[in-house]
Amino acid sequence: MAELKNHPLLFEMLRSFTTLAATLNLSRAVDHLGSTRQTVRRHINTLEEIKGERLFIVDDRQYHLTEAGRHALQEAQDLQERGLAWLNNETGHVGGLHHIAKDDEDGWYFYLQQHSLDKLWRDKSALLRQGVQCWAEAEGDITSEALDPIRSYLMVFRRASVGWVCSAVGSDSSYATWYGRRWEYSAVGREVPRLPGGATHASQLHQPFEEIRGTGSLRYDHIHTRMDRGEDGASEAISFKRLLLGCRYPDNSFALASLVVRSHALEIQGVPTSMIERMPEDLIMDDIRLG
Repeated sequence: MAELKNHPLLFEMLRSFTTLAATLNLSRAVDHLGSTRQTVRRHINTLEEIKGERLFIVDDRQYHLTEAGRHALQEAQDLQERGLAWLNNETGHVGGLHHIAKDDEDGWYFYLQQHSLDKLWRDKSALLRQGVQCWAEAEGDITSEALDPIRSYLMVFRRASVGWVCSAVGSDSSYATWYGRRWEYSAVGREVPRLPGGATHASQLHQPFEEIRGTGSLRYDHIHTRMDRGEDGASEAISFKRLLLGCRYPDNSFALASLVVRSHALEIQGVPTSMIERMPEDLIMDDIRLG
């Protein structure tokens, strides 16, 4: 393994790696990057030397990711996105907890404020509090009867070799009631970037999902963004609270359950109440109480 040291070209090496992984063709990667074949090859060789493993194999001039390359790809993409977000002052921490503020020129935006779990006990939404209680009683078992009271409000994901994949959508979930029945049924088995939110929203899920996969615990976020709504896919403002629950399937593999409650009662630094209330009041879910 190469000696570990600071590499000022790390970002460019990551770009070469992720672009070549996306195209699997050196000429197309070079065109996309505006670089040269020698530079891209050198970046890949340097990464492989540092990591001590092959990222690609070449067969008849066609590039293929190795198992190590596939394993490294998502983290490389995540590092790129986080680095760009940091440079653009889009991500940081408030009180030690994650904060995101992203605005695109096309009118899309994404604001997130992570909150401490103790705020759940004072939260306006009884459904979120019941979610924590059900999760604790189920001891993380996604099939436990203890989760039945909130099961119809959950969206569940599995970590696969291709990334995060949807494995279940509750008929009363915020996802189902926002996107409609067609997407409720169509979501199961899809990779997260192929869900209606697309790759843009999927990139915002990776870090929180991986955090819960690592800890097996809980995470509580307030989010305001824009998403396509319903069958026609017209973009609308949405404000919601999200509770991520670390669970497990019967085979002991990791399951991530997401309990989302649309609400105007959000606290996100830098986002005024008037913006949060762009979501129509009739979409609020705070008053849902389970029997």
